[in-house]
Amino acid sequence: MLEVRDLDLFYGDAQALSSVSLEVPEGAIVAIVGANGAGKTSLIRAVAGIEKPRAGRVTFRGRDVTGRDAHEICNLGIGQVAEGRQIFPSLTVVENLEIGAMLPRARSRARQTLAEVHELFPRLAERKRQLAGTMSGGEQQMLAIGRCLMGQPELIMFDEPSLGLAPAVVQSVLRTIHTLNQRGLTILLVEQNVALSLKLSQRAYVLENGRIVMTGAGTELLRDPRVRQAYLGL
Repeated sequence: MLEVRDLDLFYGDAQALSSVSLEVPEGAIVAIVGANGAGKTSLIRAVAGIEKPRAGRVTFRGRDVTGRDAHEICNLGIGQVAEGRQIFPSLTVVENLEIGAMLPRARSRARQTLAEVHELFPRLAERKRQLAGTMSGGEQQMLAIGRCLMGQPELIMFDEPSLGLAPAVVQSVLRTIHTLNQRGLTILLVEQNVALSLKLSQRAYVLENGRIVMTGAGTELLRDPRVRQAYLGL
């Protein structure tokens, strides 16, 4: 579904990604793991069209989307749940969700999709008139996921979805990601909890200093002594 080939990304003279290549098969959960500053968020932003790569190519369903504007990429079916949630705090829950359905691909089914989001997250239905900024971190993460779903994505990129959340809430968020995948959505997951993300994913890539240094099935990497030492402290 998604293919990244030999991607280079710079911030000024500083290189954030170097010859990064990966594939995300349709229907899979693919994890990107690595230390802080490894380039994980830069990769997500390059795929999303927020950052423009200097070299390389990104294709989605066989279509070259390299360097396209973010709104075009969203309308092709690539959604993003950004690090830090990035909801609109001064708008209500339902207004945040309605913004997610402004994409041309999503408008005709907005009412039906809203009902589906409320079924997945009943708390959002209960609090639809509440200002988003007054919700808990876990509720805001539900809202960020719900807003993404309103855009009718076929692939969702999650960037650190558990960041700043209590352990019980983290488990709930990861269960939601698993549920969305079972319902047919393809997932690209960047997650600080390496053990959980590798257990959840069918395939994973290890990113270090802007380069892919290892790849394999999530469970294989979980057993790899280099991964266990570097990221799990074992």
